[in-house]
Amino acid sequence: MTIRTTTDTDAGAETAAPTRRPHLWRDASLSAVLAGLIAVLVSYSGPLVIVLSAAAGAGLSPAQTGSWVWALSIGSGLTCLGLSLYTRMPIVTAWSTPGAALLVTSLGSYAYPEAIGAFVATGVLITVIGVTGVFGRLMRKVPSAVVSAMLAGILFSFGTGVFTSVRTAPWIGGGVLVGYLVAKRFVPRYAVLVALVVGVGCAAAGSRLHVHVDSFEIARPVWTTPHLSVPALIGITVPLLVATLASQNAPGMGVLAASGYRPDDRVLIGSTGAVSTLLAPFGSHAINLAAITAAICTGPEAHRDPRRRYVAGVACGAFYLVVGMFGSTLVAVFAGLPKELVAAVAGVALFGALASGLTGAMADDEHREAALITFLATASGVTIWGIGSAFWGLIAGVLAHVVLSSRWFSRPAARP
Repeated sequence: MTIRTTTDTDAGAETAAPTRRPHLWRDASLSAVLAGLIAVLVSYSGPLVIVLSAAAGAGLSPAQTGSWVWALSIGSGLTCLGLSLYTRMPIVTAWSTPGAALLVTSLGSYAYPEAIGAFVATGVLITVIGVTGVFGRLMRKVPSAVVSAMLAGILFSFGTGVFTSVRTAPWIGGGVLVGYLVAKRFVPRYAVLVALVVGVGCAAAGSRLHVHVDSFEIARPVWTTPHLSVPALIGITVPLLVATLASQNAPGMGVLAASGYRPDDRVLIGSTGAVSTLLAPFGSHAINLAAITAAICTGPEAHRDPRRRYVAGVACGAFYLVVGMFGSTLVAVFAGLPKELVAAVAGVALFGALASGLTGAMADDEHREAALITFLATASGVTIWGIGSAFWGLIAGVLAHVVLSSRWFSRPAARP
């Protein structure tokens, strides 16, 4: 397992990391821990709402809904923490957001034990696909410029979100942006921290913070015995499997590759699939590699030294576990933050990763046009058959690469 890194001064140059013995406490930094916190903040302030909508639409009890949140949080926390420590790379996982979106309309059509059985089947299939290496072999055939372009397309809306927040909440969005720029000039390592503090201060001054916590309650997981049924396997397992692999794991591997990391895909996909399977009876529909939140932890804002960014993955896992233990209590804290604050802080935290993605996409003349098509398709946000634009951007880029570069489409040599 090797790590390939890029420097800030020459994003296109590749250098092999020298051998060193990592040590968690020595490698820890405030910027990496903050990156992990922001990643968790983004996860709970947005994607979790889709899970709660699916639970409400299916008529789940508060105990079942709380167990679902607990399972997703604990599964994400264990995989983030364990895989980051094992690989010494910033491995960030989360729950399948497109999978949850599919469940908003389909979960209520089946008995809950049947849905749980479909979740178990999905986890088993992802585990098999992961450990056999099939997924990784397909990903390695994609040109690196196309992968970088996919990363840039994924992050594009978050970059523009900074300025959208300035339009809708000038004091909050503007405060975050100004705080980031000033700190970037004088204390660059803490630019995102300063932006967060300034943003929270502006939100509080404008009475936009609505955080109310009466008491902390320990989450209680609820076991549901799985029941396998053919309709649920067809209606839930198949689309959930495709959405998780195509819209989550593929971009997740792409984010790691674009940041210069080369982890063992069999370990990552296999582990997340196994954890999904184990936690499915408690409500977890799918744990997978993250893409957007991963970019927060894999980019230079987490740490200038790529070998020390794994601390961000460890911190992300620890924060997930804390939220999971207290369930809905801490979720209410995240929900009380203004959406403009979350969008602006996430945007500035992703500036470095977005810049690296654009640089990697446009650096190679041979693949530049395919990369451009990938970027545009991904940034478009189009969703087809429940599968997000990251997958379709990847497909469009690969097809463009084949057409533009393959000898199958080359013109026949002219006869003398």
